[in-house]
Amino acid sequence: MRHKIAYRKLNRTSEHRKAMIKNMLNSLIKHEQIETTLPKAKELKVAIDKVITIGKKKNLASKKILFSKLQDSKSVKKLTDTLSKRYEKRNGGYSRVLKYGFRYGDNSPKAIIELVDKDFNAKGQDSGPKLNKKVEDKEKKIEKKDPIKK
Repeated sequence: MRHKIAYRKLNRTSEHRKAMIKNMLNSLIKHEQIETTLPKAKELKVAIDKVITIGKKKNLASKKILFSKLQDSKSVKKLTDTLSKRYEKRNGGYSRVLKYGFRYGDNSPKAIIELVDKDFNAKGQDSGPKLNKKVEDKEKKIEKKDPIKK
C-alpha cells in the first residue's frame, strides 16, 4: 500500500531529483510547454503550480523564495511579471498534462506538460535567429580562410 508516500523517486538520488525538477521548471517557464515522461510530468505539475502561486504574491520575500527554488533571474522575472498577470484570477490549475504516446527506445509513456493559456510564441525561444546567426558567422569565417575559386 502507498500510504503517506509523498512523491515519486523517479529512480534518482534526492539531489539529482531536485536538480532535474529545477531544470524542468526553468524550461517550462521559458517555453511554456515541454515533452517528458509521464511520471516526471506529474511531479512537475505539482511543482509548477506551487511556484506560480508563490509568484502571484508580488513582494520581495516571494521573489527570494522563487530565486532559491529556480536559481534563474530570467525565470523569476517572467513569473512575477507576465505569468502572475495571466493567472491572477485563476485559483489553481495553471498547468495540464497530456498523454502523448510511448517512447521508442524503452516504451515508457510520454507526456506533454504545458501551461494553461500559454503563449504560442514562447515555444522555440532558444533556437531561431541567434542560432542561425552563429552558423552564418562560422560559414563566413570558413569562406575567408578558403575562398573557392571557380
